[in-house]
Amino acid sequence: MTDITILQQYKKPRLNQRHKTLIYFIFAVVLLLCIAISGSLMGEIAITTRSDAKNLLPSMAHPFGTDWLGRDMLARTLKGLSISIVIGILASVISAILAGILGVLAASFGKKTDAVIEFLINVVLGIPHLLLLLLISYALGKGMFGVVIAVAVSHWPMLARVIRGEVLAIKEAPYVKIAKKLGQHNLKIARKHMLPHIFPQFLVGFILLFPHAVLHEAALTFLGFGLKPEQPGIGIILSESMKYLSLGMWWLAVFPGLALLSTVLLFDLMGSSLRSLIDPHSANK
Repeated sequence: MTDITILQQYKKPRLNQRHKTLIYFIFAVVLLLCIAISGSLMGEIAITTRSDAKNLLPSMAHPFGTDWLGRDMLARTLKGLSISIVIGILASVISAILAGILGVLAASFGKKTDAVIEFLINVVLGIPHLLLLLLISYALGKGMFGVVIAVAVSHWPMLARVIRGEVLAIKEAPYVKIAKKLGQHNLKIARKHMLPHIFPQFLVGFILLFPHAVLHEAALTFLGFGLKPEQPGIGIILSESMKYLSLGMWWLAVFPGLALLSTVLLFDLMGSSLRSLIDPHSANK
Protein backbone atom coordinates (compact mmCIF):
# COMPACT_ATOMS: atom_id res chain seq x y z
CA MET A 1 0.00 0.00 0.00
CA THR A 2 2.89 2.30 0.86
CA ASP A 3 4.59 1.57 -2.47
CA ILE A 4 1.42 2.49 -4.36
CA THR A 5 1.15 5.76 -2.44
CA ILE A 6 4.79 6.63 -3.23
CA LEU A 7 4.27 5.85 -6.92
CA GLN A 8 1.20 8.06 -6.99
CA GLN A 9 3.17 10.91 -5.44
CA TYR A 10 5.89 10.69 -8.09
CA LYS A 11 3.48 10.15 -10.95
CA LYS A 12 3.86 12.84 -13.60
CA PRO A 13 0.93 15.26 -13.64
CA ARG A 14 -1.22 14.97 -16.74
CA LEU A 15 -1.74 18.00 -18.92
CA ASN A 16 -5.31 19.25 -18.82
CA GLN A 17 -7.09 20.62 -21.85
CA ARG A 18 -6.16 24.20 -21.00
CA HIS A 19 -2.44 23.38 -20.87
CA LYS A 20 -2.67 21.58 -24.22
CA THR A 21 -4.45 24.56 -25.75
CA LEU A 22 -1.72 26.87 -24.47
CA ILE A 23 0.92 24.62 -26.06
CA TYR A 24 -0.97 24.72 -29.38
CA PHE A 25 -1.14 28.51 -29.18
CA ILE A 26 2.58 28.90 -28.47
CA PHE A 27 3.42 26.38 -31.19
CA ALA A 28 1.41 28.33 -33.79
CA VAL A 29 2.88 31.69 -32.73
CA VAL A 30 6.48 30.40 -32.81
CA LEU A 31 6.08 28.82 -36.25
CA LEU A 32 4.47 31.93 -37.71
CA LEU A 33 7.25 34.10 -36.28
CA CYS A 34 9.84 31.77 -37.81
CA ILE A 35 8.13 32.02 -41.21
CA ALA A 36 7.88 35.81 -41.05
CA ILE A 37 11.44 36.35 -39.83
CA SER A 38 13.05 33.87 -42.21
CA GLY A 39 11.13 35.35 -45.13
CA SER A 40 12.22 38.88 -44.28
CA LEU A 41 15.86 37.72 -44.11
CA MET A 42 15.82 36.18 -47.59
CA GLY A 43 16.42 39.49 -49.34
CA GLU A 44 18.12 39.05 -52.72
CA ILE A 45 18.17 35.25 -52.41
CA ALA A 46 14.49 35.10 -53.35
CA ILE A 47 15.03 36.92 -56.67
CA THR A 48 18.55 35.75 -57.57
CA THR A 49 18.61 33.87 -60.88
CA ARG A 50 21.09 31.12 -61.73
CA SER A 51 21.46 29.82 -65.27
CA ASP A 52 23.17 26.66 -64.00
CA ALA A 53 20.32 25.73 -61.63
CA LYS A 54 17.19 25.92 -63.77
CA ASN A 55 14.23 23.57 -63.23
CA LEU A 56 15.92 21.45 -60.56
CA LEU A 57 13.86 18.87 -58.71
CA PRO A 58 13.59 19.13 -54.90
CA SER A 59 16.86 18.09 -53.27
CA MET A 60 18.94 18.69 -50.14
CA ALA A 61 20.44 21.81 -51.72
CA HIS A 62 17.03 23.08 -52.88
CA PRO A 63 14.26 21.48 -50.75
CA PHE A 64 11.50 23.11 -52.84
CA GLY A 65 13.42 22.82 -56.12
CA THR A 66 14.16 25.73 -58.48
CA ASP A 67 12.13 27.46 -61.18
CA TRP A 68 12.75 28.19 -64.87
CA LEU A 69 15.13 31.03 -63.96
CA GLY A 70 17.09 29.04 -61.41
CA ARG A 71 15.54 30.81 -58.41
CA ASP A 72 15.34 28.83 -55.18
CA MET A 73 11.67 28.04 -54.54
CA LEU A 74 12.06 27.70 -50.78
CA ALA A 75 13.47 31.23 -50.57
CA ARG A 76 10.73 32.56 -52.85
CA THR A 77 8.02 30.79 -50.86
CA LEU A 78 9.26 32.09 -47.50
CA LYS A 79 9.56 35.62 -48.91
CA GLY A 80 6.07 35.40 -50.37
CA LEU A 81 4.60 34.13 -47.11
CA SER A 82 6.28 36.90 -45.11
CA ILE A 83 4.73 39.48 -47.47
CA SER A 84 1.32 37.80 -47.10
CA ILE A 85 1.65 37.84 -43.31
CA VAL A 86 2.50 41.56 -43.29
CA ILE A 87 -0.46 42.33 -45.55
CA GLY A 88 -2.69 40.11 -43.42
CA ILE A 89 -1.67 41.91 -40.23
CA LEU A 90 -2.18 45.38 -41.73
CA ALA A 91 -5.57 44.47 -43.20
CA SER A 92 -6.70 42.74 -40.00
CA VAL A 93 -5.71 45.72 -37.84
CA ILE A 94 -7.66 48.16 -40.03
CA SER A 95 -10.65 45.83 -40.31
CA ALA A 96 -10.75 45.06 -36.58
CA ILE A 97 -10.53 48.74 -35.59
CA LEU A 98 -13.33 49.58 -38.04
CA ALA A 99 -15.45 46.71 -36.71
CA GLY A 100 -14.83 47.71 -33.10
CA ILE A 101 -15.76 51.35 -33.63
CA LEU A 102 -18.88 50.62 -35.68
CA GLY A 103 -19.99 47.80 -33.39
CA VAL A 104 -19.81 50.01 -30.30
CA LEU A 105 -21.50 52.93 -32.07
CA ALA A 106 -24.34 50.70 -33.31
CA ALA A 107 -25.11 49.44 -29.82
CA SER A 108 -24.57 52.69 -27.92
CA PHE A 109 -26.05 55.56 -29.91
CA GLY A 110 -29.67 54.70 -30.48
CA LYS A 111 -31.81 53.00 -33.08
CA LYS A 112 -31.01 55.37 -35.96
CA THR A 113 -27.26 54.83 -35.67
CA ASP A 114 -27.83 51.10 -35.26
CA ALA A 115 -30.02 51.03 -38.39
CA VAL A 116 -27.43 52.90 -40.49
CA ILE A 117 -24.58 50.61 -39.44
CA GLU A 118 -26.73 47.51 -39.90
CA PHE A 119 -27.52 48.76 -43.41
CA LEU A 120 -23.78 49.12 -44.14
CA ILE A 121 -23.17 45.61 -42.83
CA ASN A 122 -25.92 44.18 -45.05
CA VAL A 123 -24.57 46.04 -48.10
CA VAL A 124 -21.05 44.67 -47.61
CA LEU A 125 -22.30 41.15 -46.90
CA GLY A 126 -24.76 41.31 -49.80
CA ILE A 127 -22.04 41.77 -52.42
CA PRO A 128 -20.22 38.55 -53.45
CA HIS A 129 -17.03 38.52 -51.41
CA LEU A 130 -14.51 37.95 -54.18
CA LEU A 131 -16.24 40.48 -56.44
CA LEU A 132 -16.02 43.14 -53.72
CA LEU A 133 -12.33 42.39 -53.22
CA LEU A 134 -11.64 42.65 -56.95
CA LEU A 135 -13.57 45.91 -57.36
CA ILE A 136 -11.90 47.68 -54.44
CA SER A 137 -8.41 46.50 -55.32
CA TYR A 138 -8.85 47.49 -58.99
CA ALA A 139 -10.31 50.89 -58.09
CA LEU A 140 -7.31 51.64 -55.84
CA GLY A 141 -4.76 50.71 -58.48
CA LYS A 142 -4.00 47.22 -57.16
CA GLY A 143 -0.58 46.79 -55.51
CA MET A 144 -0.06 46.37 -51.76
CA PHE A 145 -2.18 49.42 -50.86
CA GLY A 146 -5.13 48.24 -52.92
CA VAL A 147 -4.95 44.72 -51.49
CA VAL A 148 -4.73 45.90 -47.86
CA ILE A 149 -7.71 48.24 -48.20
CA ALA A 150 -9.76 45.71 -50.17
CA VAL A 151 -9.26 42.99 -47.57
CA ALA A 152 -9.80 45.39 -44.66
CA VAL A 153 -13.03 46.89 -46.02
CA SER A 154 -14.57 43.51 -46.85
CA HIS A 155 -13.86 41.67 -43.58
CA TRP A 156 -15.20 43.88 -40.79
CA PRO A 157 -19.00 43.19 -40.82
CA MET A 158 -19.10 39.85 -38.95
CA LEU A 159 -16.80 41.08 -36.17
CA ALA A 160 -18.85 44.28 -35.93
CA ARG A 161 -21.99 42.21 -35.38
CA VAL A 162 -20.31 40.17 -32.66
CA ILE A 163 -19.14 43.31 -30.86
CA ARG A 164 -22.56 44.93 -31.26
CA GLY A 165 -24.18 41.89 -29.65
CA GLU A 166 -21.69 41.93 -26.77
CA VAL A 167 -22.28 45.63 -26.12
CA LEU A 168 -26.06 45.21 -26.20
CA ALA A 169 -25.76 42.46 -23.59
CA ILE A 170 -23.46 44.57 -21.39
CA LYS A 171 -25.85 47.54 -21.61
CA GLU A 172 -28.37 45.55 -19.57
CA ALA A 173 -25.88 45.00 -16.75
CA PRO A 174 -26.75 46.76 -13.44
CA TYR A 175 -23.53 48.79 -13.27
CA VAL A 176 -24.16 50.25 -16.73
CA LYS A 177 -27.72 51.23 -15.81
CA ILE A 178 -26.43 52.89 -12.64
CA ALA A 179 -23.82 54.82 -14.66
CA LYS A 180 -26.57 56.10 -16.96
CA LYS A 181 -28.71 57.19 -14.02
CA LEU A 182 -25.72 59.08 -12.64
CA GLY A 183 -25.62 61.07 -15.86
CA GLN A 184 -22.47 59.68 -17.44
CA HIS A 185 -22.11 60.31 -21.19
CA ASN A 186 -22.46 57.42 -23.62
CA LEU A 187 -18.84 57.76 -24.75
CA LYS A 188 -17.61 57.54 -21.16
CA ILE A 189 -19.79 54.50 -20.48
CA ALA A 190 -18.50 52.81 -23.63
CA ARG A 191 -14.87 53.55 -22.76
CA LYS A 192 -14.92 52.68 -19.05
CA HIS A 193 -17.54 49.97 -18.73
CA MET A 194 -17.92 48.29 -22.11
CA LEU A 195 -14.55 48.21 -23.87
CA PRO A 196 -12.79 46.19 -21.11
CA HIS A 197 -15.50 43.52 -21.37
CA ILE A 198 -15.59 43.26 -25.15
CA PHE A 199 -11.79 43.31 -25.59
CA PRO A 200 -11.38 39.49 -25.33
CA GLN A 201 -13.95 38.94 -28.10
CA PHE A 202 -12.35 41.72 -30.11
CA LEU A 203 -8.89 40.17 -29.75
CA VAL A 204 -10.06 36.71 -30.82
CA GLY A 205 -12.00 38.13 -33.76
CA PHE A 206 -8.97 40.18 -34.76
CA ILE A 207 -6.69 37.13 -34.85
CA LEU A 208 -9.28 35.03 -36.69
CA LEU A 209 -9.28 37.67 -39.43
CA PHE A 210 -5.66 36.75 -40.24
CA PRO A 211 -6.28 33.49 -42.14
CA HIS A 212 -8.99 35.10 -44.26
CA ALA A 213 -6.78 38.10 -45.00
CA VAL A 214 -3.78 35.97 -45.99
CA LEU A 215 -5.85 33.66 -48.18
CA HIS A 216 -7.71 36.47 -49.93
CA GLU A 217 -4.48 38.40 -50.56
CA ALA A 218 -3.09 35.32 -52.30
CA ALA A 219 -6.32 34.91 -54.29
CA LEU A 220 -6.31 38.54 -55.45
CA THR A 221 -2.66 38.33 -56.48
CA PHE A 222 -3.23 34.99 -58.22
CA LEU A 223 -6.00 36.56 -60.32
CA GLY A 224 -3.82 39.54 -61.25
CA PHE A 225 -5.55 42.11 -59.02
CA GLY A 226 -3.03 42.13 -56.19
CA LEU A 227 0.70 42.57 -55.87
CA LYS A 228 2.84 43.59 -58.82
CA PRO A 229 4.59 40.80 -60.80
CA GLU A 230 8.05 41.86 -59.64
CA GLN A 231 7.10 41.22 -56.01
CA PRO A 232 7.59 37.58 -54.89
CA GLY A 233 4.07 37.22 -53.49
CA ILE A 234 2.74 33.73 -52.91
CA GLY A 235 -0.15 34.41 -55.30
CA ILE A 236 2.29 35.43 -58.04
CA ILE A 237 4.34 32.27 -57.47
CA LEU A 238 1.24 30.10 -57.84
CA SER A 239 0.01 32.04 -60.87
CA GLU A 240 3.34 31.73 -62.68
CA SER A 241 3.64 28.04 -61.85
CA MET A 242 0.39 27.24 -63.70
CA LYS A 243 2.22 27.73 -67.01
CA TYR A 244 4.74 25.00 -66.17
CA LEU A 245 2.59 22.30 -64.57
CA SER A 246 1.93 20.70 -67.95
CA LEU A 247 5.71 20.35 -68.36
CA GLY A 248 5.90 18.19 -65.23
CA MET A 249 7.29 20.90 -62.92
CA TRP A 250 4.85 20.03 -60.15
CA TRP A 251 7.03 21.35 -57.31
CA LEU A 252 6.53 24.95 -58.46
CA ALA A 253 2.91 24.86 -57.27
CA VAL A 254 2.69 22.01 -54.75
CA PHE A 255 5.16 23.26 -52.14
CA PRO A 256 4.13 26.96 -52.20
CA GLY A 257 0.48 25.89 -52.10
CA LEU A 258 1.05 23.60 -49.11
CA ALA A 259 3.06 26.34 -47.38
CA LEU A 260 0.20 28.82 -47.87
CA LEU A 261 -2.33 26.30 -46.55
CA SER A 262 -0.12 25.56 -43.52
CA THR A 263 0.21 29.28 -42.74
CA VAL A 264 -3.55 29.78 -42.91
CA LEU A 265 -4.14 26.76 -40.65
CA LEU A 266 -1.55 28.05 -38.16
CA PHE A 267 -3.37 31.38 -37.93
CA ASP A 268 -6.65 29.53 -37.46
CA LEU A 269 -5.09 27.35 -34.74
CA MET A 270 -3.76 30.43 -32.98
CA GLY A 271 -7.16 32.13 -33.03
CA SER A 272 -9.16 29.09 -31.94
CA SER A 273 -6.64 28.33 -29.17
CA LEU A 274 -6.80 31.89 -27.88
CA ARG A 275 -10.60 31.74 -27.90
CA SER A 276 -10.49 28.57 -25.79
CA LEU A 277 -8.01 30.14 -23.37
CA ILE A 278 -10.14 33.25 -22.91
CA ASP A 279 -13.39 31.30 -22.58
CA PRO A 280 -14.21 31.14 -18.83
CA HIS A 281 -15.99 27.79 -19.29
CA SER A 282 -12.67 26.15 -20.22
CA ALA A 283 -10.76 27.53 -17.26
CA ASN A 284 -11.13 24.39 -15.14
CA LYS A 285 -10.87 21.76 -17.88
